[in-house]
Amino acid sequence: MIRHICILLLFVVALSCNDNVMLPKPKAQLSLRYPTPVYTEINSDCPYQFKHNTSAFFELLNNCESKLFYPEMRATIYLSYRSIENNLDSLLADAYQMPSKHIIKAAEIPEKVFINPDNRAYGALFRIVGEAASQAQFFLTDSTDHFLVGSLYFYTRPNYDSIMPAARFIEQDMVKLMESLTWKE
Repeated sequence: MIRHICILLLFVVALSCNDNVMLPKPKAQLSLRYPTPVYTEINSDCPYQFKHNTSAFFELLNNCESKLFYPEMRATIYLSYRSIENNLDSLLADAYQMPSKHIIKAAEIPEKVFINPDNRAYGALFRIVGEAASQAQFFLTDSTDHFLVGSLYFYTRPNYDSIMPAARFIEQDMVKLMESLTWKE
């Protein structure tokens, strides 16, 4: 029995003696390449128009609800339009409550206020940091007639580290949408 253990030990020592030294691998970063955005204007029968990235497909649903689908990233920005009829307070409360629904999974939800007096567009963009279902949300209003809400969702399990680069790329498109939005009279 001892003879077998000695032979096995000698065999392991003989195999472990070589010139290949195992070093830890250096830290690496994801090499994600996104195309340079090209924007085109959406012009529909709805009381709003904006520019969107041509890598996203625009689909108009009923009652001026719409979505921008990013097939390569498996993500969608859902847009909901409401006309203001003496209910601005409740629409604003709902818009601020939407990001707070993700507070259980979110590490933080920074808000970026948006003001564009030339286009009469006022609102906020919420970046949801963490393992939440939605990674970004926004709302825009002219404070008298129109109210638009947008939410970004990915068709995958919310792993923040993995989807963060794509979320930031689409967030830039959301900012462009907010900057270019105009209300129709």
